[in-house]
Amino acid sequence: MLIETTEFRLAASADEAAFLAADRDVQADHNAHRGGFIRRTTARGEDGTWIVVTIWDSAAAADADAGRDADAAFVSVIDGDSVRRRRWTTLD
Repeated sequence: MLIETTEFRLAASADEAAFLAADRDVQADHNAHRGGFIRRTTARGEDGTWIVVTIWDSAAAADADAGRDADAAFVSVIDGDSVRRRRWTTLD
């Protein structure tokens, strides 16, 4: 399995409620129908950063998703310069 983390800040003009709505849409519409998708969760840090943790059954599934267009509403409320993605391979 592969765990993919995406850390970011919201754009200065972003409304948190709009972000949460866009995040729910990504969860229900974007990821839920992708091959190899297992689970996704979003969390907010005490310092105002956010993290999305997505679990895939393989790196190939994550790579296939990476080539697809992201949800425009979700991307529009994120500070693109703050995005940091990492991948982790599980040991079990």
